[in-house]
Amino acid sequence: MPTDPVGRFLAALDPDHREAVGAKPRKEQERLAATWEQELETDTELDTLDELSPSAAEAEAARRVLDRGTG
Repeated sequence: MPTDPVGRFLAALDPDHREAVGAKPRKEQERLAATWEQELETDTELDTLDELSPSAAEAEAARRVLDRGTG
C-alpha cells in the first residue's frame, strides 16, 4: 500500500478516476490529495465509516473530492 498522500489518494479512487487523475500534472495530483486528506480529517460522517472500513472511508472521501468538481 502506498504511503505518500498522492499514492494513497490514487489507491482510493476507482480505476477510471485513478487513470484520469494519474494523467494530471503532479502538482494537481498533490492538490487533490491534500483536499482528500482534509476531507478525511474534517468530515465527522467519515469517522464512523472509518471505524468500520478505513478503505471505504478513503474511497468515499475521494469520490466527494472529485464530485465537488475539484478533480
